[in-house]
Amino acid sequence: MHTVILVEFALYCLILVAVGYYFSRKDMGHSEFLLGGKKLPGWTLAFSERATGESAWLLLGYTGFVFMTGFSAIWVAVGIASGIIFSWLFLAKKFMREAEKYQIMTLPGYLTKRFESKAKIILWICTILIISFMMFYFGAQIAGAGKTLFTVFGIKPVTGVLISISIVILLSYLGGFIAVVWTDMIQSLMMLLTLVGLPIIALFKIKAENLSILDALVSAGPTMDSWTGGLTGFALGLLLFNNFAWFFGFLGGQPQLSARFMALKNRSEANTGTAVAILWTVFAYTGAFLIGITALTLYRGQAFADVETILPLMVLDLFPEWIAGILLAGILAAIISTADSQLLVVTSSVSEDIVRNALGINLSEKKLVLVSRLTILGAGFLGLMIALFSKSLVYLIVSWAWAGVGCTLSPAIILTFFWRKYSGTGVIATIISGFVGTVVWISTPLEEIISSRFTTFFIALAFGVIFSLLFPEKQQADKQAKDEIAVGSALNG
Repeated sequence: MHTVILVEFALYCLILVAVGYYFSRKDMGHSEFLLGGKKLPGWTLAFSERATGESAWLLLGYTGFVFMTGFSAIWVAVGIASGIIFSWLFLAKKFMREAEKYQIMTLPGYLTKRFESKAKIILWICTILIISFMMFYFGAQIAGAGKTLFTVFGIKPVTGVLISISIVILLSYLGGFIAVVWTDMIQSLMMLLTLVGLPIIALFKIKAENLSILDALVSAGPTMDSWTGGLTGFALGLLLFNNFAWFFGFLGGQPQLSARFMALKNRSEANTGTAVAILWTVFAYTGAFLIGITALTLYRGQAFADVETILPLMVLDLFPEWIAGILLAGILAAIISTADSQLLVVTSSVSEDIVRNALGINLSEKKLVLVSRLTILGAGFLGLMIALFSKSLVYLIVSWAWAGVGCTLSPAIILTFFWRKYSGTGVIATIISGFVGTVVWISTPLEEIISSRFTTFFIALAFGVIFSLLFPEKQQADKQAKDEIAVGSALNG
């Protein structure tokens, strides 16, 4: 075990908890606890959104994927980066305006305000969808934290899980959304430092040792040096399409990300946030891609039991312990920043969507904050149990999460924003068809051909459009009838 690195890790955890304690001293209402009360700067929300959107998958999973795949792994980054940039350029301000107009704090709350005729049904099915997927997704993040701490520090996985869940619960319980955003900002910078700093040093070492990246790729496999994976025709189209399909999950359907858009306070802050988020995305994904490529060159011919440990191994090889400790904290930062936001999404679904809106229980601001904090404790304990005892189920559910939540709710948001004929019945059809479509598709060999990230989005979109046309909102039907009468009168006259 690396003592210096372990000490730096402990100090990092204490800093996060101290930030949470600082914000816990402030007297917060329910809206501040769940959404910051429209008081946070745009740049902090952008850093928080990016840290929340990128779990350890970026630092561990994607870098390992590049190491295994070579140049063709670039298309995953292109799809994800395109989705992030699109959401900030075209959806962030819309979310901000709609949140202000309808005075809402959650994604289900927004859909129910827009379609009041079906509000209760939409609220329940949307909330159940989010809580179901998010709890298992949250549990997976905590399990991943245990694995990471074991790999890097030699800490037993169960101990690592307990440490991680304690930090996440403390941050969320003490300071709510505000504490989570500010600590996310710190963690986002830590992630960026690791993703940018590591490949730069690796490239210098490659040059100093006169190594060839192209030679290393060629020796690693016949398709590793190909941007198309050696595929042509239909097979190439599927490769590009399936990798780009990550784009669809970023179109407003991830509640932990859309909350950051809702929290923006004005157009100027939104513009600042957009610039920060786009720059972060470009630097982070370029860095992650280069880490995988440079690792192929530095460890040419070597076999690894788990390619997802490439990044921490490179850090330990290329940096002295005191710098390695700072960079490795970026891995834990990625996990915590996603997990605490997922925990808050579950919390807001319970206290705001279920207790306040679905059940109509009238509580004071302080009691609603208390309900939120009790939910954090309860959901945190449930997440701990999932992380400790249901790992196989966790990873199965996580494979559904992007399609099941993001690609199901994204069509609902896009249609609500940009199609006037979208109806409450259409929303219900969108959510149910997206959920069922995800489960059916991913449980069959079809998933190996075309990703459910694509099929879920377009199945949900199609059902939303069809059911909206078949069952329009009452005011839309009334307007259409009046228009028909007016046209008839004009023709008869």
